[in-house]
Amino acid sequence: MADSLPLEMLTYILSFLPLSDQKEASLVSRAWYCAAQNALRETNVRYNIPVSSASLSAIKSLGLRGISCISLTNLDGSPASHQVLQTVAYHLGPHLQSLCLGGGSPTEASFLALILGCPVLRTLDLSGCNSLFTSGTLLAQPETAQCVRKALSGLRDLNLAGLRDLTDLSFNHLSSCFPSLERLSLAYCHLTFELGSTWGSTSPQASSPSQLSFHNLLRFIKERAGTLRALDLSGTGLPPEALQALGQVTGLKLEELNVNSCKDLSSEAVATLCRQQPGLTSLDLSGCSELTDRALLAVSRGLHHLRHLSLKKLQRLTDAGCVALGALHELQSLDMAECCLVSGRELAQVLGSVRRAPPALTSLRLAYCSSLKVLQFPQLRQLSLSLLPAFTDMGLVAVARGCPSLERLTLSHCSHLSDEGWVQAARLWPRLQHLNLSSCSQVTEQTLDTIGQACKQLRVLDVAMCPGINMAAVKHFQAQLPQVTCIQSRFVGGADLTLTL
Repeated sequence: MADSLPLEMLTYILSFLPLSDQKEASLVSRAWYCAAQNALRETNVRYNIPVSSASLSAIKSLGLRGISCISLTNLDGSPASHQVLQTVAYHLGPHLQSLCLGGGSPTEASFLALILGCPVLRTLDLSGCNSLFTSGTLLAQPETAQCVRKALSGLRDLNLAGLRDLTDLSFNHLSSCFPSLERLSLAYCHLTFELGSTWGSTSPQASSPSQLSFHNLLRFIKERAGTLRALDLSGTGLPPEALQALGQVTGLKLEELNVNSCKDLSSEAVATLCRQQPGLTSLDLSGCSELTDRALLAVSRGLHHLRHLSLKKLQRLTDAGCVALGALHELQSLDMAECCLVSGRELAQVLGSVRRAPPALTSLRLAYCSSLKVLQFPQLRQLSLSLLPAFTDMGLVAVARGCPSLERLTLSHCSHLSDEGWVQAARLWPRLQHLNLSSCSQVTEQTLDTIGQACKQLRVLDVAMCPGINMAAVKHFQAQLPQVTCIQSRFVGGADLTLTL
């Protein structure tokens, strides 16, 4: 009866299934296969395509299915790469919306031919593509720039991370072709900062042919303030004064900001940013080593609509500062891994309470919190508790009772967990799909049997460097749960082996 449904309706139904179930559904019949392929396309699955002559037929096949999101790997300046780019432009270009060339080395000519054949492109990733910017002449010709601007006027997301040869002039040439940009990444690009009253000057002389300056970037942000919504400046060495200048740009309403590893930023600068940009919904302050509890207090008071917060490796945060997190009622994901002064006790009390916990919280990383025993997040789907030396079977069972909806769980290097804890905890996690138990030295093959009987939706398991588990147990587990697609089992029983099915 299902085969008699219109293809559009069957596609809509299958789109609600997880990827693994869609793959199984595609084996039912030809109609289900076509519907599953359409559903995969609609869920924006990224296809990784190695650049070689062997990929040409696959590219043509993907073109017939209207695939809209791809990543090209092993891209260089060879004739074979040029042929692949031509094939991509012809077969995929008309409906391609997301293109990643990250780390590749295409020639300028082949790159231009490719993007001119992608008129509906919305996302372009050129991270690490230094070959395009070495000469400094990319899009320097007005006629070429005009063609690109006409073809890609709808581009919204541009990733220029890790480009060592990016300069003011090459950045201006490229960005001028994309008038509708909403998201920009310059992560780990070498930005230069000249503090002073000349920041934001509109004089043409401010653009440098040899360096990428914050002065020039700030001018770009002022020009695009009405459309720019997300900015990634992680690893650029952004100083406090520059962050303040960015935040006070007239008309700028950022929703996402990443300043990961900008080690000079101060708590005062973060507090000022929170007052200037209260509409932020995603903020990454990881690795900003000078930040203290004051920064966390400013975030909780000023960013009431924050949904994603990353505070990894902030060595000065304490349990007292974590109390402020209770004010973030829309928080969906929180990462406080490797905050060595955070024990987790206050965090558990503030966020672990059913009454006070953000109802939308679905992802939590608390790796290396020294004392963590009770968490109560009924809706939580992702949890990382790696490197907790004091985490015991009692804590495992308590977490299982408090977080019954988990789909992804990481417990690597929790050396006190044993088979006894898993006997009680596994049955409380029927939705578990990804589980990492690497370097859990006390678990044995009994834990695998327990998980195999209780966690029927499991797809990925990591038991690498677990001395109590041997390869025979891994193979038996695979026979129990044939739907498991990947088992990481390096150095299990003295072997170095990864099973990927």
